[in-house]
Formats: sequence, C-alpha cells, structure tokens
Amino acid sequence: MDIAEKKHGLGSLAVPRYNSPVVQVALIGLVCFCCPGMFSALSGMGGGGQVDHTAANDANTALYTAFAVFGILGGGIYNILGPHVTLFSGCATYVLYAASFLYYNHHQSRTFVIAAGALLGVGAGLLWAGQGAIMTSYPTENRKGAYISLFWGIFSSGGVVGGFIPFILNYSSNNESVNDATYITFMAFMSLGTLLTLALLRPDKVVREDGSKVTLLKYSSVWTEASEILKLFGNRNMLLLLPASWASNFFITYQFNNVNGLLFNVRTRGLNNAFYWLAQILGSAAIGYVLDSSFKSRRKRGYVGVGIVVVLGTVIWGGGLANQLRYKSKPVNELDFKGSGSAFAGPFVLYFCYGLLDAMFQTVCYWIIGALADDSETLSRYSGFYKGVQSAGAAVAWQIDARKTPLLAQLLINWALITVSYPLVVLVIFSSVKDKDEVQGQEMEAGKGFEQLDSPFPSVQITSTIAGEENR
Repeated sequence: MDIAEKKHGLGSLAVPRYNSPVVQVALIGLVCFCCPGMFSALSGMGGGGQVDHTAANDANTALYTAFAVFGILGGGIYNILGPHVTLFSGCATYVLYAASFLYYNHHQSRTFVIAAGALLGVGAGLLWAGQGAIMTSYPTENRKGAYISLFWGIFSSGGVVGGFIPFILNYSSNNESVNDATYITFMAFMSLGTLLTLALLRPDKVVREDGSKVTLLKYSSVWTEASEILKLFGNRNMLLLLPASWASNFFITYQFNNVNGLLFNVRTRGLNNAFYWLAQILGSAAIGYVLDSSFKSRRKRGYVGVGIVVVLGTVIWGGGLANQLRYKSKPVNELDFKGSGSAFAGPFVLYFCYGLLDAMFQTVCYWIIGALADDSETLSRYSGFYKGVQSAGAAVAWQIDARKTPLLAQLLINWALITVSYPLVVLVIFSSVKDKDEVQGQEMEAGKGFEQLDSPFPSVQITSTIAGEENR
C-alpha cells in the first residue's frame, strides 16, 4: 500500500494520517470554530451583545477597514512568515476583542472597543488568508467541494455552540446586555483556538490521497509578494469576483443588527444564532456535494451550484422583503421563543434561511477560487484578496447602519448587490474553470512545443517528489 493511502488503525477504526489534507483542513476548521466562530456568535447578538449598537458598529467599521487592507496583504504575509507565526498572531487578536466588550460592560470605553476592533481586523486578515490557502490548495480537484464543506461545517459549529452560550447564560436574565460570563466563555474558546494553530503542519509536509505533496514551501520575500499582490488588481478573474466578494459579508450587518438584534430578546437571539450557524453547516454541505458530485464536468457543476444559489437567494430575499415591510424600527414587544407563539415562527425561519444562503454563496465563491489554481502560495493571495474586498464591503455596511439608514433601504441594497454578482460569477466559471482533461490537454500541447526545440543539453530525467521518494 502507498504511504499516501495508509491510515493509522485503532482496532477496526481507520484514522486518517496526521499529514493528510483532511486532518489539516479539520484542524484549521477547529481553529476557526474557536476564534471566528465565537466572534460570529458574538456579532450575531446584535451590537456585540450590548443595548447600544454604536460602540459595536464603530468597532466593526475599524475592524473591517483594517481587515480590507490586511486581507489583501495577508496572503503575502503568510507566504513570508509561514503558517504558525501568521495564524497564531491572527488568532490572538480575537481574545483581545472579546475582552474589550467585557471591559465595556463595566466602563463603557468606546476607545478600547474600537482599538481592539482595528487590531482584530489586522489579525483576521492574517488568519483568513492562511485558512483560504489551506482549504483550497490541500485537497485534490474532485474533493475541493467536500473539503470546503468540511471546513465550513466545523467553523459554523462554533457559531452554533457560541449561540447557545448567551442563550444558556442569559436564560433567566432580564438585562438587554449579555453578562460577564458570556464574554469570559468566548475568550476561553478563542484562547484555545490560538494554541491550536501550533498543531498545523507546514504545507510542504502535507501529502494528498494520490501521493502528491501539496507544495514545496519556499518562503517568499517582501518584494516578491508586493509585486504579486499588485498584480491581483489587474487579474481579470479577481476583478470579475469583486461584486461577489463585496456582497458576501455586506448583508450580515443588516441580518445581525436589524433582524436578530431588533426583533428578538437577548436569550432568543442566542437561540436564533445557534440555528443560523446550524443552517450554515447544512447549506455548505448540500452545495459542496453538488459542486463535487452533480456532473462529471467541473464547469457544469459550477453552473448548477450558482443556479441553486440564484433561485434560493431570490426566494429568501423576497421573504426578507415581506418581513421588513412589517416594521421600520425596533418593535415595542420583542419576540421570545416561548412567549410569542406563532409570531416568532416566521422571522425565526427567515433568519435560519439567511444563514443557509450565506454558507451556500460563500462555498460557491471559495470553490471557484480553488478551481483557479492548485498551489497554496497563489491561493493564499486569491483568498486574501477575496477576504480583503469582502471586509471593505462590510466596513461600509456597518457605517450605513450606524448612520441610521432606513431598514428597507438596507435590505434592498443587500439584495441588489448579491444579484449583480451572479452573472459575473458565471462568467468566471465559463472562462476560467477548467475540466481536468482540458488542463491536461493544454499541458501536453505546451510539452510538444518544447520538444520541438533543439536543446544544447543532454537529456535529463526528472521525477517529481511523492510521499516516500526523493528527487533523483
């Protein structure tokens, strides 16, 4: 049996190799379970769990402004510093952010919260660039959808657990802000996630199921990365994905603050968040299966995936419009999962569907990015660019809400942005997502061209490195 296929046995249970892509993607999923997953649960409370959303809105503006810059730079930093330093540094900023809200519970210092938000923007840019490289470059072509779904399921489970934390700890509380224990619990999870980054292997130590290594990691230079990052702004595919990137986190401000944050009381918001992130797990798993298994042609799978998102997106945002027409500001009577009866059901199902759509849309985006290259260096830059533009959009969205923009206008802006992105995403699939036989054909044609050239050098046989072999 090839070493790439070997699994360690525990009785009759086969355990994947530690240096296999599935284990490494699961590990980065656990890191994001603890850090961004808990952050998402905290944000999903509306206003960071505070009565006044102003401090959280300003902190999130600072966060996503910094994230926009360091998301784009993050891929280059990851290629220079490697995974351990980059990911550990990024995760540590999540702990500080949660601590700032704990401090705010007692001292109402907006300055600390905003500064912590800006630092988190730097850290999140580093983390998500590395995460994107691991998730999209480690799997083989026919497993990219499954691995993206695996990551998204583990990451979103953090939101599920994080949603139950305020639900349980504030179940009997009448306060409109969450208690100290909620923030302390979030900080504990985030600290664990920071330590877990040290368990990840370097990319060149990871071996795929077919025996190929992920990449020969060569730490880059500042000038090389600066040059490659600048090229992204002229990259046709990255420019076509700009609207999708911008829209992909734009809507969370509206959904978190003006649906969950306005319509429900504190304990019900926590419960809603748990189901919102459960919906993300289901949505990513479903669309990931379609993207891997629906057709032999990778391009056709992409078309089907986008088509499903378009249909569901139109229906769900249409339901959101019907819901939004019922209120213009915070209702007098907040909805409670126990006391509001049937009035609770409609907004709850809508919020669940928002989570479903978010995961499906972002899984499609990551799948497309993963189809554009195979090496972690390139994909770290692509993922960083995606997250950077995404964060720039989110920074604008938080300020739109902070300036008390009418809720109906916010919904229509979100719906329009995501709708505009659909045909451009299809164009990327049409022009740049290649089937395996197309890629092999192009490589063979290129090889024939080289064979026709007269070489002054004698023939040299070169074999690629696979698990258990050396170059010879």
